[in-house]
Amino acid sequence: MKIIKKYFPNLTAEQEEQFEKLTTLYSEWNEKINVVSRKDIENLDVRHVLHSLSIAKFMNFIPGGEILDLGTGGGFPGIPLAILFPETNFTLVDSRGKKIVVVQAVIEALGLKNVKAIHGRAEELKGQKFDFVVTRAVARLPQLMTWIHKLISLKQQHAIPNGLIALKGGNIKAEIKELGKKAYAEHYKVYLFFPEEFFEEKYVVYVQR
Repeated sequence: MKIIKKYFPNLTAEQEEQFEKLTTLYSEWNEKINVVSRKDIENLDVRHVLHSLSIAKFMNFIPGGEILDLGTGGGFPGIPLAILFPETNFTLVDSRGKKIVVVQAVIEALGLKNVKAIHGRAEELKGQKFDFVVTRAVARLPQLMTWIHKLISLKQQHAIPNGLIALKGGNIKAEIKELGKKAYAEHYKVYLFFPEEFFEEKYVVYVQR
């Protein structure tokens, strides 16, 4: 929790309490279901929570905004972002039912009113529109854009145009090149926001719809 407060010093008492609870909740659930890798559970604050919050260093989600966390797994990046932006609406989707059971339990334990968890796939969210889709290590950028194209709202209400915000590693320039010349994309090293060794090869990638 200390490292979260280091980079986000203006948390409310409720937010601090919610972030504090995350390690205990995920440790308990990890004994029943492998939510995150066992070696990562001791470094949850950095490798999962703070990593998720790097999106907040790029984008300040507005009250009433609609955000989809596609392939949320155990709730990352969606749950940490939902704690940080309590007036923004988050929908967390994953095709693995066991993961969504954990996500729902964590949402309830934290008392988050701005989050809903859905067991399903992107193509099943017909009729729903979102300002941004956030993801972490789900698929390559061209595949992600194919999945989310019809889910992005045409109504613009944030500081930058609606689109995809993905947490990625590896050869990100090659992935961006795969999008083609018509796609507009930006990428930033997470290390610029959080100079921890773990983030040296991690990126926040934005792709405009």
